[in-house]
Amino acid sequence: MTAYGTDAPPGRNGTAPEVDFAIVIPTLGRPSLHELLGDLAVQTGPRPREIVVVDDRPDPTPPIDPGEAIGRWSPVRVVAGLGRGPAAARNLGGHLVTAQWVAYLDDDVRVAPDWSERLAADLADLPETVAGSQATLTAPLPTDRRPTDWERSTAGLEHSHWITADMAFRRAALLAVDGFDERFPRAYREDADLALRLRGAGWHLVRGERHVTHPVRPATRGTSLRVQRGNADDALMRRLHGPRWREAAQAGRGRFRWHLATVGAAAAAATTALALAAPGVRSRRGRMLRRVAGLSALTWLGLTTDFARRRIAPGPRTAAEVTEMAWTSAAIPAAAVWHRIRGEWRHRHAKPWPPPLRAVLFDRDGTLVHDVPYNGDPSLVEPVPQAGAALRRVRADGLLTGVVSNQSGVARGLLSHDQVAAVNAEIDGRLGPFDTWQVCPHGPDDGCACRKPAPGLVLAAARELGVRPEECAVIGDIGSDVLAARAAGARAVLVPTAETLPDETADAPWVAPSLEEALDLLRIGGAS
Repeated sequence: MTAYGTDAPPGRNGTAPEVDFAIVIPTLGRPSLHELLGDLAVQTGPRPREIVVVDDRPDPTPPIDPGEAIGRWSPVRVVAGLGRGPAAARNLGGHLVTAQWVAYLDDDVRVAPDWSERLAADLADLPETVAGSQATLTAPLPTDRRPTDWERSTAGLEHSHWITADMAFRRAALLAVDGFDERFPRAYREDADLALRLRGAGWHLVRGERHVTHPVRPATRGTSLRVQRGNADDALMRRLHGPRWREAAQAGRGRFRWHLATVGAAAAAATTALALAAPGVRSRRGRMLRRVAGLSALTWLGLTTDFARRRIAPGPRTAAEVTEMAWTSAAIPAAAVWHRIRGEWRHRHAKPWPPPLRAVLFDRDGTLVHDVPYNGDPSLVEPVPQAGAALRRVRADGLLTGVVSNQSGVARGLLSHDQVAAVNAEIDGRLGPFDTWQVCPHGPDDGCACRKPAPGLVLAAARELGVRPEECAVIGDIGSDVLAARAAGARAVLVPTAETLPDETADAPWVAPSLEEALDLLRIGGAS
């Protein structure tokens, strides 16, 4: 965690903020982030309580430096999102702030100097039943030529509902529905899903008067083909919200049915062509197959040509654009259908967010038992207070239990595998039986995938228990326990001890003073 600024932020002219808000910015470290931070640094309106920049690069090095200018306007801290996608990044930021309102901004938008003033005006005096306020968005198109297909697609955001390019949510509402669904890995549909869940819970969403600009990023070759991955997210939306989800979310119908027809025609043409090549095909049957193959091929060609024409006609019609539209128009239907099938299979058992908790994984030293550095002696094992009661409570709720533990003493030559196993057996005898034990014997410089804060131990425990990572919670006492859980997609609760660093506590989304209160946060054992 990197922090900038120390004092509580005053509002304009040194007064208290008119509205209690914080700003959360998920980012992949694009240059546009610093342009946005520069816009915020010169705001003339109220200041936020703080700004949280969630660095969602899988490898957050070199660290993001927001710069001194923004730090003079508002306290800023940068936290690691671990590459889990914008939904998880927004959830992390929303958990870390304490303000009444959380204003989410994408890292590629631009705001005017009076943006915070207009935000405060939008949020002031909103009824308690209003969960969120959306800004008006503009995606400027070129004025000296026709826009490309990608530019027109981006401009479509101007008419989208509840997109989080600039969306302020009441923090209480986010907590009430457990935030964004982290199973949406892209900046696509996660905002619509949240809006539907909020409205289903009785909250209202409104459109404010503030304005934000969303410049069109340059497209690379095949961009329109890659965005077809979003069809897997449409499958999740259908699973969660039913076949009429588009109408409920005020989303356009899209072209998936046409893509399905195009793929069907191509498949029919290929199948009949193979049948014609088979030996022993009689002339009458062959004529019929040739008609079917020809008609199917013509149908595929007609649908593909029409799709390409619709994309080329409004555009600049340069050679590069026409070539890009031609080959991607032929490839997109198959990609769309493939991703839809993949999503239907992956999410076939998806339950409402958050999925029910099925397993609780505990760190060993400092969490379940008092930390004795590099302990290889079972006689020195001493459970921490509440460990036994907490485990009984977890098991009484029908949940699986496991231990995930770094034991670098093995790599350092201070412990043997047998000694680690003997200590684990003593703990299992006194607090178990645990359903899985996952131990990493490697050192910090070994580069393994299992040593926390890497997610390997958590993922291995989930596999052995037969559950998904998002159905697990990890309880630990230091930052690496929390990071391992977040990297795996599991829930995490930090129970600090004297060994816990202040930054680790500040960066943990959930913090509890004891094991029993950690279970309360996880709603285990009747807690609500």
